Amino acid sequence: MISSRSLADPSQMQHSTIYVKALPLQELDDVETIKGEVRTGNILIVRITPLARRSVEETKLAITELTDYTKSLGGDIARLGEERIVITPAGVRVWRKEAASSEAAIPAVPIQNEAVPGTR
Repeated sequence: MISSRSLADPSQMQHSTIYVKALPLQELDDVETIKGEVRTGNILIVRITPLARRSVEETKLAITELTDYTKSLGGDIARLGEERIVITPAGVRVWRKEAASSEAAIPAVPIQNEAVPGTR
């Protein structure tokens, strides 16, 4: 296991666990929790629909703040369909089928609508 610090700088090999976490974005206050998780090196799959159902403007504000923060850390952020975004720490990139400009809005990441074995 490697820390997020070692992902950004392989010469600093500290051993700690990196988690993939699924979190809901229910209100603007959740942005700080999400930022803390990214800062510690975790990979997040964030469900944005709870906040989007209440306020499109607050959702846009939250995503803009998360995008700016994630990029300032050297991480990556991308859409996963209509309901989710994925946020990665420094040193972890989201693969995109087509190269997107760094100034573009969060690009959609193609996903398959197939059932995952053992989920049904």
